Amino acid sequence: MDLRSDTVTQPSRQMRAAMATAEVGDDVLDGDPTMRELQERIATMLGAQAALWVPSGSMGNLIALTAHLRRGDAFLAPAGAHVLDAELGTAAWIAGGMPKPLPHDAGPGKISASAVLRAAGSPGPYYTLRTSLLCLENTHMAAGGVVTEVDEHAALAAAARRAGLKVHLDGARLWHASVALGLPPAALTVGVDTVQVCLSKGLGAPVGSVVAGSVEFVEEARRLRKMLGGGVRQGGVLAAAGLVALNNIERLAEDHQRAARLAAGLADRGWRVTVPATNIVLLTPADLPSMLRQLEQAGVRAGPMGNQVRFVTHGDLTDDDIDTVLTRIGPVDTGISAPRRPA
Repeated sequence: MDLRSDTVTQPSRQMRAAMATAEVGDDVLDGDPTMRELQERIATMLGAQAALWVPSGSMGNLIALTAHLRRGDAFLAPAGAHVLDAELGTAAWIAGGMPKPLPHDAGPGKISASAVLRAAGSPGPYYTLRTSLLCLENTHMAAGGVVTEVDEHAALAAAARRAGLKVHLDGARLWHASVALGLPPAALTVGVDTVQVCLSKGLGAPVGSVVAGSVEFVEEARRLRKMLGGGVRQGGVLAAAGLVALNNIERLAEDHQRAARLAAGLADRGWRVTVPATNIVLLTPADLPSMLRQLEQAGVRAGPMGNQVRFVTHGDLTDDDIDTVLTRIGPVDTGISAPRRPA
């Protein structure tokens, strides 16, 4: 039972067939027709002028930050954001930005508009640090897939504008937020300059993300992608998987329901867990290393998130799988059960 991430899903037969029969061209030279179709479709979904496929969400975020930041500029982001803690420091290392993490003053994974305004500050002498960008994340992965609501997002984007900041949205899990709120993705990108969305987290594609924004931004993003080694030739093979993945967005509601089922079952068994907003369940054990070892021995794969255990539901799991996980973990007073494997 692998619940480490929703990136562990296997491409479906339909996806593999689409990849095998994709119409392709050289995307570095004169474009790939299937890649172009994917980019245009996602740009429309996000309310953006244009979009560009990239191999990973980390590259998409890095491209956006590199385009927005001048070397030595500071940028704001909620504490624990993926661009701060899970991308090897490339925001500073390659994009040249000075990260300024903002405490979650509006709830887990959330920052307030007033905090943005305070942190942005006002222009000072020429030698003072210049803040030029706000980087948001929806959903906030490290906080357990917490969703930023439309009015909250709008207030943050407005505060950034008031402070003269550009806005980049790390929307690797934006599809999850869209489904959780019952709103189109474009409703959650209002006021941003750029946005990155992932095709492999939950949607089942084996690889790929898309970064979107203005036509001018995408022109520069294509140059930056090439600089970072992300230019691909017959990329339509990969874009075809992304097109099939987009048909799986509404299915994410099943992952959210299974996460709620898992959390409720764990709570019933005495474990201390969060109530999931999307498809991530966080459990706080007495001893994290011991808990992870026992889970592995019981045939349940999960990952650490700070001092918690993270379980992520995904499209390759069924309701019966969730019940199996609960049986193997068992109640908190007796510890984790031994796995029950077929004879």
